[in-house]
Amino acid sequence: MLPQAVILDARTVSTREAGTGARAELLNESEFQDLYRLQARPLWAYLYRLTGNTADADDLLQEAFCRLLATPIATRDDGQLRAYLYRVASNAAIDLWRRGGRAKRREEPLTDESAGAVHGGQDAALKHDMARTFRDLKPQERMLLWLAHVEGSGHREIATALGLKAASVPVMLFRARRKLAGLLRKRGYSEGERS
Repeated sequence: MLPQAVILDARTVSTREAGTGARAELLNESEFQDLYRLQARPLWAYLYRLTGNTADADDLLQEAFCRLLATPIATRDDGQLRAYLYRVASNAAIDLWRRGGRAKRREEPLTDESAGAVHGGQDAALKHDMARTFRDLKPQERMLLWLAHVEGSGHREIATALGLKAASVPVMLFRARRKLAGLLRKRGYSEGERS
């Protein structure tokens, strides 16, 4: 969890760092490669769960890293760079939905691999149903739940990544969990049921 997450964009970084003497600079090639190696796979999984489409996830991942390359950043803190990437990717996904990109592309059929299923009876079926149910949530609910429960992000990190107030994240997470629980009950899963 970030002790004090900040929104990283060119204006914020240059203004904030002007007083400390740190200069905002573009990432060099090795810094970028290290960050990509660490963050590309989890960020792609996040984007795939949001969009339900591998091509959209690929495009949004590329856009997030391209924006990172083009933005002078004064910090080299992995946590802050990660928060910046998730913020950019989340905004790009929202822009895609606003442009109607999600309506134009049909979601890909779920496979065991895309649902993250481990081959094996009930476990695979439960993971497949969970992925399908996750698609029934609103985009922001997906983002909140994914960041909190899959990525393990704290409330401040989630607020930074999604451009929300930190105080509103717990309430929004509670509502998203409650909605997910209701959807699972409709599908026949009771509280506490696990395979």
